[in-house]
Amino acid sequence: MSYLESLRVFVRVVELGSITSGGRDLRMSPAVASNRIKNLETRFGVRLLNRTTRKLVPTEIGRAFYDSARRVIESLDEAEAVVSGFSGMPHGTIRVTAPLGLGRRLIGPLVPRFCNEYPGVEVRLRLSDRSVDIVADGIDLAFFLGEPRDSALKWRRIAECRRALVASPEYLARHGMPERPDDLVRHNCLLLRYPRSPEFFWMLQAPGGPLKMMVSGRFDADDGDVLTEWALTGQGIANRPRYEIAEHLAAGTLVEVLPEHAPVPAQFGMLTPHRRLQDPKLRLFADFAARDLRNLFAA
Repeated sequence: MSYLESLRVFVRVVELGSITSGGRDLRMSPAVASNRIKNLETRFGVRLLNRTTRKLVPTEIGRAFYDSARRVIESLDEAEAVVSGFSGMPHGTIRVTAPLGLGRRLIGPLVPRFCNEYPGVEVRLRLSDRSVDIVADGIDLAFFLGEPRDSALKWRRIAECRRALVASPEYLARHGMPERPDDLVRHNCLLLRYPRSPEFFWMLQAPGGPLKMMVSGRFDADDGDVLTEWALTGQGIANRPRYEIAEHLAAGTLVEVLPEHAPVPAQFGMLTPHRRLQDPKLRLFADFAARDLRNLFAA
């Protein structure tokens, strides 16, 4: 068992780029994770990792060993999944990722409910608005807003995520209410942006089809909640999911802008590596999440 645990540590350290991150992901201290790597290197008499100033990278033999070790771990997980399927008692770990705002409001609350129903399953939730490499990072399931492009992943649609352009009454009193989409170019538009982010335009609904509006602003952020807070304090116009700002619209602290040209709804769903689709615990979690979240979006 110790050898298999060391393999798991090595695989996660390579995938996450550091002993600290790999150990944290497996719920062990950096010291314990480091000892696991040293045990492997001692066992084989070779260096598996090179330490640079920024991260750990596998040596040439370490890369070859990683490929084989990952296949061993995947085969073991598949074998456990088969047993779980027959026993009717799923167990093991599911690694899930989701966008920040959506993860906080919707995914976070459903995880305890699922784990209470299936106590043999552990869920490790990682939230980020930045794009992730699902396969390279060892993610089992990713909640996703938008149109997936990776054909190596299985897409399961949950619902449409309706959006709205919003601003505070104070901002609109100072700068005026936009009357048509072209007016947006004269406003401070609050954008969700980060390295390699695609958001430098908004796609709005129009009678002739989607309308692409090039927008800009004096500041942007990589956290959607920050954009909402900026909008609330009168800093500009934000493009936000309705489920995130519904309470502010109801309270009048945010006002919808150009409702007849609302942003094109985003598709909301789950991405899963094809190799993971037969895992009973993952199927259970996906079905549980789809039911729970579909009801929320329909409300």
